[in-house]
Amino acid sequence: MIKVMCAKAELIPAPVPADERVFSYFKSAKRVGVGTIANRWHGTLKRSGFRPSIDIWDFVQFCLAVCSADLSSPRRTSADGWTRNIQLTVGLCNPDRWLPLKSDLEGMLKVLTGDYWLLNFNNAGMEPPQGDGAFLSNDCVSLLSGGLDSLIGGIDLVAKGRKPLFVSQLAHKDSERQRAYASMLMGNGSHYQWSHGISFKGSREPSTRGRSLAFYAFALLASTKINLPKPTIFIPENGVISINPPLVPGRVSSLSTRTTHPMFINMLQRVLDNLDIHVQLELPYRFKTKGEMMRECLDQDLLQKWAADSTSCGRFRTYNRQHCGRCVPCLIRRAAFLAWNPGADTTSYRFGSVVGSDKSGAPDDPMAVALAILDVRKRGLDRFLGGSLAFASIKERPMYRRVLQQGIKELETVLVQDKLL
Repeated sequence: MIKVMCAKAELIPAPVPADERVFSYFKSAKRVGVGTIANRWHGTLKRSGFRPSIDIWDFVQFCLAVCSADLSSPRRTSADGWTRNIQLTVGLCNPDRWLPLKSDLEGMLKVLTGDYWLLNFNNAGMEPPQGDGAFLSNDCVSLLSGGLDSLIGGIDLVAKGRKPLFVSQLAHKDSERQRAYASMLMGNGSHYQWSHGISFKGSREPSTRGRSLAFYAFALLASTKINLPKPTIFIPENGVISINPPLVPGRVSSLSTRTTHPMFINMLQRVLDNLDIHVQLELPYRFKTKGEMMRECLDQDLLQKWAADSTSCGRFRTYNRQHCGRCVPCLIRRAAFLAWNPGADTTSYRFGSVVGSDKSGAPDDPMAVALAILDVRKRGLDRFLGGSLAFASIKERPMYRRVLQQGIKELETVLVQDKLL
């Protein structure tokens, strides 16, 4: 059992428990063995006018605590090299509000990360910042990663006359791209870029299953700047990546990321509703492939200008900020360009073809995609999907099935073009 504790610096026990990984919220505890979460961010938020409710602020602290536990708990030390048992003690301002949701939250985190979580709540949280609480003129929140889907999401909202407030997680190189997209779409003053700022000594877990919660925490915090009774938070992600069915049996469960999976988003929405946090999470493209998103984008001139500049690669850092061209996100990107405008993809790919490309110790994604396509050809889509759509209602299941069928067809064009199939 991995034990992690997150609390305000003044309430961290002395001495620090030897069997626990400890983090202080928003400022350094200046103690050996204690990590830091988002150092000095609290003061920055106050100066920026943020005055969130205790419930929203506790949600932010909860998400950052989960990110800390995820990042500081290497999977390689677990019995199967992946699944962890994590006991997380979360310091909150109002822990009593969270106790009835304990089992729901543990279940939600298991869906997201594939681990077994045991959550404890106490009153060791940091009080929320007390800024002036001034509102902005925006009318919704939209996540902006620097990727193609979030770019299209922003373009479509502006084309519809909406005034999105963009929220980004700081990422080396992509940070400039995020600022450029936000400025191009909404000018200055409609974009927040934040980082979880988790700092500690020790091994860091490279998988990122739990850290998407920071993105949702940031979006929720940004929504407090919108003067509406129930602001919408748009999560622009194509349906194929959102559902992310396992391509081969070895990629079941959390081995395929569930960051924007409709089931996870529904669980998160229920938690927010039970906390009386009034926001609406929206997956506007859950029934569209990436290629369909590109073809149906409401401002084709803007998309033509910026599409190839966007980032999609799952191994962007590994290849020195260059698209590899062979990971699943790159293959879906290449397929989308082929479905939209084959000559428009000027992305610099490290591997121009999947045939003969070096997988460099990473999973062989082109082969996994090829095996999935061959499986669909042989046994049919429904046998391939198995229980992947069990989460969906009877009404929505045909729409999810259609987007996956079309997504596989789009991917097939890439492998046929590269002569892997």
